Amino acid sequence: MLNVQNVTHGFGERQILDNASFRMKKGEHIGLVGANGEGKTTFLNIITGVIAPDEGSVTWAKRATAGYLDQHSVLQEGMTIRDVLRTAFSKMYQLETDMLEMYNKMADCTGEEMTQLLEDVGEIQDILDHSGFYTIDSRIEEFANGLGLGELGLDRDVSQLSGGQRTKVLLTKLLLENPTILILDEPTNYLDENHIRWLTTFLQNYENAFMLVSHDVPFLNAVTNVIYHVENAVLTRYKGNYDDFINMYELKKRQLEQAYEKQQKEIERLEDFVARNKARAATSTLARSRQRKLDKMDVIELAKEKPKPTFEFKYSRAPGKVVVRGTDLVLGYDSALTRPVNFEIERGQKIAIKGVNGLGKSTLLKTMLGIIPAFSGSAELDYYAEPAYFEQEHIGSSKTALYEIWDMYPSMTNAGVRGALAKCGLSSRHIETQCRVLSGGENAKVRLCAIMLKEMNLLVLDEPTNHLDVEAKESLKKAIKDFKGTVILVSHEPEFYQDIVTDIWNLEDWTTKIV
Repeated sequence: MLNVQNVTHGFGERQILDNASFRMKKGEHIGLVGANGEGKTTFLNIITGVIAPDEGSVTWAKRATAGYLDQHSVLQEGMTIRDVLRTAFSKMYQLETDMLEMYNKMADCTGEEMTQLLEDVGEIQDILDHSGFYTIDSRIEEFANGLGLGELGLDRDVSQLSGGQRTKVLLTKLLLENPTILILDEPTNYLDENHIRWLTTFLQNYENAFMLVSHDVPFLNAVTNVIYHVENAVLTRYKGNYDDFINMYELKKRQLEQAYEKQQKEIERLEDFVARNKARAATSTLARSRQRKLDKMDVIELAKEKPKPTFEFKYSRAPGKVVVRGTDLVLGYDSALTRPVNFEIERGQKIAIKGVNGLGKSTLLKTMLGIIPAFSGSAELDYYAEPAYFEQEHIGSSKTALYEIWDMYPSMTNAGVRGALAKCGLSSRHIETQCRVLSGGENAKVRLCAIMLKEMNLLVLDEPTNHLDVEAKESLKKAIKDFKGTVILVSHEPEFYQDIVTDIWNLEDWTTKIV
């Protein structure tokens, strides 16, 4: 289906891929994995023709159709969600238009022309029947409801949607197109648990080939049968799901380390022999023989250890017993999203907030923090509450990561800012790169760094695991667990939060909508 041969690509001094080869066979379900910033999205851009590689070739099978969902797609303003989803079938709508024009021509044509027109109309009718053209609207409804667009309303203008909602529209359109090769970049971001389950089932039953980038381990395990791992510009193929890959990767790593240690001892022994015997006439021949062996040796090199993130949140001082109090609180903007609710969040509580998208999870966080007003009722923060807020949607600025943090904390030294960013798993190259060209995961690490430098007693996180690689997620999980203050966390990953929180709130219990 797709053959990538000896592709090399880099940006300036940074090598993204080095002589990488890749193949996708019919029906393969491939997961592309690797740490943040290793070049997964760049690889997808190369195979889809968005950017040309420095060297190598990308060859698609004849008549292969590829559908690509990236992290930064845009939608045309003025269209409704339904309009956008119908564009998935634009070729079929064009065929229907052609067929209707042929019927009009039949009113005034020769017998020979009529025979040809009837033949053409019959062919088009067969194509439309076999492709399910007359059930398009029900398919649109099914897919839209499966991914949570139903509750937004399919007649809603796409210009009114958030970034996450726009991504869901594009994902739904792509799945409706049913390409022979489906390419997805972090498809579970912005999806809640119910929609991830629907997508998981859909991909498990997908007859065509697909490749996806994801850091969601249970999702990868459920839908993939081949893993490609990108590390230090090298692309390696593994058979099986993510767990199978981890087992094989760890085994290969141990074997390489053992071979390296054995070879280093051999090198040390030979060098010692040469040093002791090269000057003596009786043994100089033996010494030269050992030196030739050393010169010909293919020296094993271990990859440099990547900086691993270590997140840690600074606790300031104890607030009052009740950190946040909601009194007859109704969430909403133009209309109410919830019934009136009363709640108290006490000092030291760690709360995960879940529920299908569109119920107001982010709205609840912003209302608690006083960023937006309540629709009615009130949400009050304790006088001594010192909150830090990680927002879900954030567009990177044109500042470098270094200056992004330095401008927030001008009293810090250059070395201090660099040290703080390095602690979050960012290399000097990342630190000197503009935030808007960093990957989603690297950007999230910069924003987490800004929070880590602040003293707080209330930590508010809105989908912090979106884009973060597996190691960063584990470190963030530990940091939340170790934090002495109060935590309010919105997440669609129960395996991330369920063993570190004291309470789970489901906004489906608050909503006035039918869920």
